[in-house]
Amino acid sequence: MPKNNKISHQLSKQSKFTIVGIGSSAGGLEALEIFFSHLSPNNEMAFIIVSHQKPDHLSLLPELLAGFTEMSVLTAENNVLLQKNHVYVCPPGKNLGILNRRLHLMDAKESQPLHLPIDYFFRSLAADLQEMAIGIILSGTGTDGTLGLKTIKAESGMSMVQEPKSAKFDGMPSSAVSMGDVDFILPAEKMGKQLLAYTQSPFLLTMKPIVNEEMSVQEPIQKIFMLLRSRTGHDLSNYKQSTIKRRIARRMNIHQLKNLDNYVRFLQENPHEIDCLFKELLINVTNFFRDPAAFEVLASKILADYLASKPENYELRLWIPACSSGEEAYSIGYYFA
Repeated sequence: MPKNNKISHQLSKQSKFTIVGIGSSAGGLEALEIFFSHLSPNNEMAFIIVSHQKPDHLSLLPELLAGFTEMSVLTAENNVLLQKNHVYVCPPGKNLGILNRRLHLMDAKESQPLHLPIDYFFRSLAADLQEMAIGIILSGTGTDGTLGLKTIKAESGMSMVQEPKSAKFDGMPSSAVSMGDVDFILPAEKMGKQLLAYTQSPFLLTMKPIVNEEMSVQEPIQKIFMLLRSRTGHDLSNYKQSTIKRRIARRMNIHQLKNLDNYVRFLQENPHEIDCLFKELLINVTNFFRDPAAFEVLASKILADYLASKPENYELRLWIPACSSGEEAYSIGYYFA
């Protein structure tokens, strides 16, 4: 390998540390204090916190968080390159995006009925980091972050949610858990230990699935296909091999299992894990508003004029064709709320 290419490769490898997005709302400061107080400051990760705060609010969150951790705590700025062992806080009233590990502040649309900054950042994080993305939901009201976590899972990232019973406000954690795609549900004080165990696994350290090419036809993989077919009725033996390998490797990492034989045994002893693997293999993310301009006209013009002539408390029902999982209704309810 030429010298310049070798240096470039080494720099690229060094830059591939894990980035953790954290969403919080009401009661979030208490949860953040507990989370960071139980996490080693030398963790080889970068943390981005997106919290619900009013646009005109002077945020003291960076200063407050600095008292809970030895890591550097900064307010997120445009085009800043993320660094390990740093915490970045999204300023109030902004949407935060990430591209090539650099943060970008975006103005929230004034016409948007609901400001969902956590969903916005989680989607951007998933697109940029893929399997290295991690999303965490802490205490808060509402449902912001739920669909964003699903996007992270679709890219083989990891999702973690504060145990609803331990949260001061359980709205956001409960909403995320109800989607059924959460890897870890833990009280805030136990999240750090699990996070370190996950990020120090071969799956993330090498960025290569535990399941290699020649294993695709070996006995353990075939046993996994057999267990999936027996449990679900679906034969996935001809399913896209790269997806199969990534998802199996990710599930093995979740349970800290080092080889396929152990995972086969784990599947046999825990049928629920077969359900989790099957669901993850077929995971989908709905992007309902594929034509934003049309929905803007529908909301501001057509529906507004139609409802203006109706009596108070008039009930309007919308029929959504080809709705498989309910996510379309979930999204359209957000939009027209």
